[in-house]
Amino acid sequence: MKNVPDTKLGRMYKEHIQHILDKNIDALLDQYTDDATLISSFSKSPVIYKGRDQVNEHMQGILGIDGLETDIVFWAETEDPETLMITEQITMTVGGEKSEMRFADSWVLQDGKIAIHFAGMVQHPDGTLA
Repeated sequence: MKNVPDTKLGRMYKEHIQHILDKNIDALLDQYTDDATLISSFSKSPVIYKGRDQVNEHMQGILGIDGLETDIVFWAETEDPETLMITEQITMTVGGEKSEMRFADSWVLQDGKIAIHFAGMVQHPDGTLA
């Protein structure tokens, strides 16, 4: 992981990525509130996941990731309310094939847990923009 600040949210982000690398979905889900909303733009149209069970459904996709490198291109956080907005350059290996893409993630926290997560694809591996 490159360019992650040593702040509370920076440490939480590092844990988040480590849980993905470890394929530890339970630990990942523990970072979310039970009624969290995750809005994903990984496909061409938005998909909204609400609550632990649906967020778990979204997280099943991490099981296919064999390698993940992140380079933070943009980082902004606030303390009150506790929020995070980042853009990441991602290199990911899935099924032996390496892909590069750009993500934009935003978190809104409630009591130290992610209550709202915008998980956005900015640039797909084929170079097309979302």
